[in-house]
Amino acid sequence: MKVAEIPTPALVVDVAAMTRNIQRMADFFAGGSCQIRPHFKAHKTPAIAKRQLAAGSCNGLTCATVGEAEIVAEEALTDDILIANQVVGSGKAARVAELAKRSDMKVAVDSEFGLDDLARAAQAAGVEIGVLVDVNVGLPRCGIAPGEPALALAKRVDATDGVMLRGMMGYEGHVVGIEDRAEREPRATKAMGRLLESVRLTREAGLPCEIVSAGGTGTYDITGGMEGITEVQAGSYALMDTAYAKLDIPFEQAFSVLGTVLSRPRPDQCAADCGHKACTQDHGNPEVKGVERAVVMFLSDEHATISLPEDSEIAVGDRIELWPSHIDPTINLHDVMYAVEGEDVVDIWPISARGYPEQRRR
Repeated sequence: MKVAEIPTPALVVDVAAMTRNIQRMADFFAGGSCQIRPHFKAHKTPAIAKRQLAAGSCNGLTCATVGEAEIVAEEALTDDILIANQVVGSGKAARVAELAKRSDMKVAVDSEFGLDDLARAAQAAGVEIGVLVDVNVGLPRCGIAPGEPALALAKRVDATDGVMLRGMMGYEGHVVGIEDRAEREPRATKAMGRLLESVRLTREAGLPCEIVSAGGTGTYDITGGMEGITEVQAGSYALMDTAYAKLDIPFEQAFSVLGTVLSRPRPDQCAADCGHKACTQDHGNPEVKGVERAVVMFLSDEHATISLPEDSEIAVGDRIELWPSHIDPTINLHDVMYAVEGEDVVDIWPISARGYPEQRRR
């Protein structure tokens, strides 16, 4: 199959560029005390996860949801799984307990409610679930306050049957995208200081804290170089998007949304079939790949409206590619990715964990 035969809109992966990205990350962590725990949520695709794990320097995989963790287990990608999110909601803890029967399962916890739910499910299933206390390091999302509150929750975990305290985690998501490294680095260091102080208190209290998990693609070489951090949860580095491409990190854009030009109503404009339903814009409009001075004006449900130089030779029926601004939600819109080498499609990869896989089983 040739690229020209791919039905559009579609996701296209430059296999060579992706492979270089994966190897660069593995090489950075090779032989060090900190390892990479690739975030499966970024691509949700077993074929890519297998390549990340095979490259080495990995501590298993990170997942965002129970459904993702179930896909990782079903595909036998790894038996070392971290759900770096709170597991709260009907039946979710019981599903994690089932996974713990065949995997080294670890879950982020930031409340007694979530802890108790996990513990009850673990006791009922006769298993033990690992817990990382999720510490708020500055991102106003999840995580218990650092310091004494984090220590108090760690003590509660340690005293609860059915769960085992494995460590702590924190995500400096509020700084990973800062373009100026002179600002990004000290702010990431400050955020990690909150996590590491909580770890210090925990260990001084005689509690176990083997895992200290943090980081992302934008801070992999900052957080990943700090003494005391044992793993970095980066995901976007394998494929990249325009938001991360603005940073001073050595990863290539290896992923695009392929569309077909449907209309050229004016000399300075065209419309392609890769709109909102094919490409998200939560981090800004996508960019046009390889067409000088072409700019995405806006996305509609089915259309990307693109401004063109009037002398552009783009015509109805031509292919056009967009670099997405955020890979995670864009990938979640599609069922497959087309793996490409040059003009050849070398494989078609199912995006097995897109959406909410558990709903498809009901």
